Amino acid sequence: MPGGLQKELRQTKPFRSLEVEAALSIARTAARLDHGVAQALKPFGLTPTQYNVLRILRGAGAEGLCRNAVGERLVAPVPDVTRLLDRMEDAALISRERSGTDRRFVTTRITGKGLDLLDQIDAPLAALHQRQLGHLGKRNLKVLVDVLTEARERL
Repeated sequence: MPGGLQKELRQTKPFRSLEVEAALSIARTAARLDHGVAQALKPFGLTPTQYNVLRILRGAGAEGLCRNAVGERLVAPVPDVTRLLDRMEDAALISRERSGTDRRFVTTRITGKGLDLLDQIDAPLAALHQRQLGHLGKRNLKVLVDVLTEARERL
């Protein structure tokens, strides 16, 4: 009798290895978590990546960050950070300013509108994460975070 992921995917044959099953289980779980976040952000007119950018820039404070630094800090990399930032600037969620000394360097900052939007999103998203993962308990969540960190460090 298949168990866990094998049953969920209606797969009749066992996985080739435990590593394959683990990788697929991580991907399936991430997809389910991401879908929930995307649905929660939809009423606010944001994608998960745009939300991630706003959180990064809120954390950067008044100093802001350059495009490359924003791209490096994204949870899931995107191929064209510049276009992403263009759309967010058009929506007045971020602002960009060229350096006076080096015109190639552009500082990106979150705007008041972006901060206000994050203030509206923080509580509903925290509640979503609690519903999604809170049942695991603090000890299991800490183990999960540690195991996933260890896995990423080897990639």
